[in-house]
Amino acid sequence: MIVDKQEFEVNGMSYTIRSANLADAEELSALRVQIDGETENMDREPGEAFIDVPGFERIIQTDAESPRNLFLVAVVHNRIVGFSRCEGVHLKRFAHKVEFGVCVCKEFWGYGIGKNLLKQSIEWADANGIKKMTLSVVETNEKAIELYKRLGFEIEGMLKNDRILADGNYYSAIIMGRFHL
Repeated sequence: MIVDKQEFEVNGMSYTIRSANLADAEELSALRVQIDGETENMDREPGEAFIDVPGFERIIQTDAESPRNLFLVAVVHNRIVGFSRCEGVHLKRFAHKVEFGVCVCKEFWGYGIGKNLLKQSIEWADANGIKKMTLSVVETNEKAIELYKRLGFEIEGMLKNDRILADGNYYSAIIMGRFHL
């Protein structure tokens, strides 16, 4: 689905959040690899599950046409610095929910970009009859967990020893959900 763009100013930084379009595919392909290398909070290491330009074009097109999907980008001075997706499924038993994911360039942390991508996604979900948003977050990402809680998400469970990080240790994934009546 396509939504109206929104302008933000946080800590002296101006940015726009808007729906992704096909012209963004090349920049998104490179950005995803970059962000995966900047933090261990993502599921992937750099280059894993690589999505090329045609792959991003397909995702953007599908998301634009689907009433249960939303693909947003955050733009600073004509540069995409973060993005988020809500993805639903077409099975009737799960038609009420979407899964949310977000990533932001490390250089742009601290400007509320991730928070505003999530807030825009929540507004979209609430306005479009989506009753539940779900996400998973590594247990060490305490700032994200607290943000999700502040925006109405609850911890629903944990996948113990779900991933191995660079230090060789196992870490759990926290499963969170937000239900809107």
